[in-house]
Amino acid sequence: MCDLPANIDPPHLGRIVMHADFVWALVLPAPLGQAVKVEMQRRRADIGPILSHPRSGRWAYLVRPDLPDDVSLFAEMFRLNVSVVRAGGTIALPSPADRGALFRRWVEPPRCTFRPSGLVVVDSIRACSGQYRPVHRRAANA
Repeated sequence: MCDLPANIDPPHLGRIVMHADFVWALVLPAPLGQAVKVEMQRRRADIGPILSHPRSGRWAYLVRPDLPDDVSLFAEMFRLNVSVVRAGGTIALPSPADRGALFRRWVEPPRCTFRPSGLVVVDSIRACSGQYRPVHRRAANA
């Protein structure tokens, strides 16, 4: 559906997953994700599909795989608690088998094959990072 190469894995659980290849994801804390969505709307940028993982408090933006393989970019995103799901990764999608709203759900469901550029979403993350302060947790044994 909407050119998302998803499958059910494992079949007995009914979990829908997609292997990152033609579609990547930027996974970020929900408050930052909401700010990025508002920023992209302010810029009149097309948003594309966004997933929410309420139990973990994270959002995932599905993006085109156009981010450069750049250590400084990944370090910058890491400092903001943003993960990049690249080729070889797995992206879990909402499933009818999910019980209740505590599991994955669509913030913006896919409506077509459009995915925003990963670079556009990163620019919006950077624009919002001044108003967002990531929570750094101390290690349990520290």
